[in-house]
Amino acid sequence: MPTFCRHNRLVQNCPICAREQDIEMRPVVSPGGRPEPRPSRAAPAGGTRRSAPAAAPTRAAGGRSATGLRVRRLAREADDGYGVPLVPGIHSRAAAARLAEELAFAATRLDMLAADPPGLYAEVAADGPLEERTWLAVQIALLGPLDAGAEGGPFAAIAAARSRWDSGEPPALADARLGPRGAGDTVRAVRAAEAYRGWASRLGSQEAGFRGEAAWSPERRFDRVFERLGALASMSRDPRYDLLVTLDRLGVYELRAGRLHLGGSDQVTLGAKRILGIGDPMLLERRAADLADACALPLEALDLAFFNWETRSRYGAGLDPLPEPDPDALAAAEAALGLD
Repeated sequence: MPTFCRHNRLVQNCPICAREQDIEMRPVVSPGGRPEPRPSRAAPAGGTRRSAPAAAPTRAAGGRSATGLRVRRLAREADDGYGVPLVPGIHSRAAAARLAEELAFAATRLDMLAADPPGLYAEVAADGPLEERTWLAVQIALLGPLDAGAEGGPFAAIAAARSRWDSGEPPALADARLGPRGAGDTVRAVRAAEAYRGWASRLGSQEAGFRGEAAWSPERRFDRVFERLGALASMSRDPRYDLLVTLDRLGVYELRAGRLHLGGSDQVTLGAKRILGIGDPMLLERRAADLADACALPLEALDLAFFNWETRSRYGAGLDPLPEPDPDALAAAEAALGLD
């Protein structure tokens, strides 16, 4: 009769009890049907034998290992003792000054969208069929304006690929170039566009989707539409957030950002974690709101500011040439960060 040990195993299968009772263990059978040798209980002469450590993966030029994994090295300013409670993750005056400039630049861009929208944004803001203007804004968000200085301007690729809403077709994205904050690639952009068309069709119109219920506040409307668009295939955070902010600033729909909707591995969230010194989404949102209030800037300005700060480049998001940050906004941000 089989005998079970205190570890609830057959005695001959338990390495502990078999050793204690001097019972020969049953050989382990490999998937191929052959017994696998077990290590001897007695240590070999000369001490315990240890297997050689696995060889470390070789690293190719450019920071890529032989397995194809790319190692990213974050460039950081040297710690010089800087520290303010508002941005506990920053320990360098140079990094704080860079953040102040990006905050002021992002706020300047928002003001320009409302007062004098550039490129295709002007067409979204102009009088015309609401469904066509909304669809154009969606395409701008999914493809993303190119960097300032791009051949043909930031909106050249979008203008070439755009489609009309009444055509029922997604944008023509063969060989299209996407901006830094677009859907990521043309396949994802097409999937997101098709999913968006299906969403609007189920609601009866795009307008119905963005207006929602009459009782919703602008902040509630922003959150609900952001969440609903998030359920669509390939509609990632950056295009969604930028779309809703743009539609509000251009006066198309009344939407107001009450939070940044941080989470995931996008550059905005990564930058927020480094700047605000915390990873918990709820605390990130609270600290981001405190930073915006202290700098006297709209909360949605932190979206582009965190992106630019994290990527260490100034993306104009449709602006070309890039304007200088508003002096008053810059002074307010520097004062809040203790740089004045």
